[in-house]
Amino acid sequence: MDLRHATRMILSESAAHPELLRVTRQAHDRLALGQQVAHTDLRWMLREAARKNVYPDLHSRYGAAAFDEMVTVLCREIDRQDPAPVGRAPAPVHHG
Repeated sequence: MDLRHATRMILSESAAHPELLRVTRQAHDRLALGQQVAHTDLRWMLREAARKNVYPDLHSRYGAAAFDEMVTVLCREIDRQDPAPVGRAPAPVHHG
């Protein structure tokens, strides 16, 4: 799966969420033109799709393997563009 296909999956289930639809459509269109999409937009798309509870619909429509691959493709591109600085400690875990 390529990045364009991954964004198309989210696009297919985002009609009920105008801002997610707009950002995802712009990302897909840029990728179709061979342009790069900023990692901040890709990260926002993943978070917003989760926040708007789009993941269950994607999982149901495309299946577990395709859903997992979509998330993996997007996360790899995010990490490629914005790698964690060497030596940065992970965020502390708070136990309450």
